Amino acid sequence: MQSIGSPMLWAAFAALVVVALLVDLVLMRHGGPHKVTFKEALGWSVGWVALALLFNAGLWWWVGREAGAEAGAQVALEFLTGYLVEKSLAVDNIFVFLMLFSYFAVPEEQRQRVLVIGVLGAIALRAILIFAGALLLARFHWILYVFGAFLVFTGIKMFLAAGKAPDLDANPALRWMRGHLRLTPGYHGRALSVLKDGARWYTPLFVVIVLIGITDVIFAVDSIPAIFAITDDPFIVLTSNVFAVLGLRAMFFLLQGMADRFHLLPYGLALVLVFIGTKMLLLDVVKVPVLASLAGVALIIGATIALSLRRPAALKN
Repeated sequence: MQSIGSPMLWAAFAALVVVALLVDLVLMRHGGPHKVTFKEALGWSVGWVALALLFNAGLWWWVGREAGAEAGAQVALEFLTGYLVEKSLAVDNIFVFLMLFSYFAVPEEQRQRVLVIGVLGAIALRAILIFAGALLLARFHWILYVFGAFLVFTGIKMFLAAGKAPDLDANPALRWMRGHLRLTPGYHGRALSVLKDGARWYTPLFVVIVLIGITDVIFAVDSIPAIFAITDDPFIVLTSNVFAVLGLRAMFFLLQGMADRFHLLPYGLALVLVFIGTKMLLLDVVKVPVLASLAGVALIIGATIALSLRRPAALKN
């Protein structure tokens, strides 16, 4: 499978991600654990988007210089489309994180730590699944049809579940932990576990981190097939995924007070999955240009956000 990812590009990308994560960990946690303000989250969110766009501009220039202007424009368009798709799906992650934090009443000062673990886990899982998917696609083209069918099924399931409050008490992982682990009723600062009378007890913070990890796995499995519908280049797939995930923590604090205003967005995300899955199923029949995919995703997400903001009360009820 051909890829624009030369050793130099892979090294540059890895260095950029490491530096970005270090800067994020140092500066966003400046002053110790604290409640992140809307202004702070907005600044970080804008910064992460700007960094992704700058990286895309660099790709455009580099590929254009090496392979021509048309190739550079195509790569930039694929990255931008993949980034938009993954950024949109990341919003669904945030809704789940909000539900978990609310259900377990996670203290504000501990939410940053949980989100850091969630972001790092998401990056690692996506890297593993992307390379595994690329290897499978290189040998078995028909895997694309499996991915497409899976996305359509997931999208329909998500659409039918949208607007319904999830029953977290019925979650198999949570039920297993409640049945097999000693769980403390309250938090103990940053501790994940404590010793009581010689026995190990696990705090609600431990439970939340485990559930966040499971959520990362679920959303990685959902999102990876979606990006392969845009491009099969592992470099573009991974970079667009990682840049979408890097801003997840800042986006959480940006949206945590506005989640109810975007109540129709889950329907839009479900339609995006159905749209992309259908595109994959018809890959050998109708070739949908990347620009058309970008326009379709942007239109669906933009329309559901606009409808949510315009008539929240009427549509919610």
